[in-house]
Order: sequence, then C-alpha cells, then structure tokens
Amino acid sequence: MYSRKKQSGFTLIEIAIVLVIIGLLLGGVLKGQELITSARVRNLISIQDGYKAAFYGFQDRYRALPGDYSQASKVIAGVASGVDGNGDGFIKEANNENQYVWDHLSHAGFITGNYAFNTSDVSQYPSNPYSSPMELAYSNDYADANGTTPAGTSRHILKIGAGIPSDILAEVDRKIDDGRADQGSFRYSLNHNNGTTTGADSYADCTNGSNLWKTQTVDPNCGAAILF
Repeated sequence: MYSRKKQSGFTLIEIAIVLVIIGLLLGGVLKGQELITSARVRNLISIQDGYKAAFYGFQDRYRALPGDYSQASKVIAGVASGVDGNGDGFIKEANNENQYVWDHLSHAGFITGNYAFNTSDVSQYPSNPYSSPMELAYSNDYADANGTTPAGTSRHILKIGAGIPSDILAEVDRKIDDGRADQGSFRYSLNHNNGTTTGADSYADCTNGSNLWKTQTVDPNCGAAILF
C-alpha cells in the first residue's frame, strides 16, 4: 500500500498567525515605552511647576526670596539661627543661600519634606526622578545663544538636575517652551550643584548641532534649567 508522507513545518496560515502575534507584542512594547516616556515628561514638568509656585508664593508672603531672606530664622518656625540670607535680592551660591532655599521653603510649608541646611549633606537638596540634586540659585550655569555655557549673564534659575536623557528634555522643552536648548525659558544647564560631583554632559553631547536636543542618538546624562 502507498502511504502518504506526513507533512512537516508550518502552514502559511500558522506563520501568518505567529507574525500577527509578534506584531501585537512589539506594538505593546512600543506603546508601553511611549507611556513611560510621557509619564516621565509629565513628572518633570510637574516638579518644575511645583517649585516655581513655591518660589513665587514665598516671595509674595514674605516680600523676600527664599534663601536670601534675612529674617527667616526669626519669622519662620523651624529655621535655625544663622540660616538667614543677606537680603540683597539674589540667591547666591557663595553665601550658601542656594542651600538655605530648601530650608526656608520647607519650613514655611511651600514644599514637602524637611530640609535643614548642612553644607556637607547633598540630601538637603531635593532630587529629580533620576536621583540627581536640584538647585535654585542666581547662576550662569545655563546655555546662552548658540550654546555658550556658562552664559555671560547670571539669572535666578532652577536647575532640574543631571542624569536626564536628552530625548526626555526635548519633549519637556516642546511642551513648555520653544524646543531649543539655547533659547527661551527652558535651556541646557551644566547642573553644577554647590561643588557636588553630579554634572551633566556637555552642551555638544546633549544637542544635535542645531541647538536642538538629541532625540535619535540619545545622551543619557543631560541637564536643564528653568530661567525665572
């Protein structure tokens, strides 16, 4: 008797089903990555907005800048004696006022957490979601026109910390500013935090040569600042 040889391998229908399943899985992974990126972007924007609101709220209540307030230890419960600014209208790193900022804001109830001034303790700065300290100071650690860093003029800026991928900063910049790393209110920053070792990669590493944040070849350790 003639016996039919058993067919081996997959049929076209089976292969098509497998390809569809693979496509769905890849689509799910990509969608998941997109959702994670969006969440990180929203988180960074929310953090910035919160500290900006705290800065202006403190200024409105006390008619002084947090960190620079010369009467802080006398007026704000919990602020230790001597943790007072000089009242000159600038939050200066040289006077430790960039560290007093968080002490003043937290004890005045404008931010969560209990920050107490300590020159040797980096934990007394709030950290961004990438575990890098943030800083609010009168500083020129931001990019000027055409990427000159540090800039020629100091301003009050909120450095949102280093360790942030350049594509995340690109999306934040597009949502709240002009998308450029050298212009507007959101720019590249060195993020030198009071002598700590946490610093961002260079402007050239984080941008694409046209003053836009890198999004194709992503640099994982960039920094930015909000200019007040």
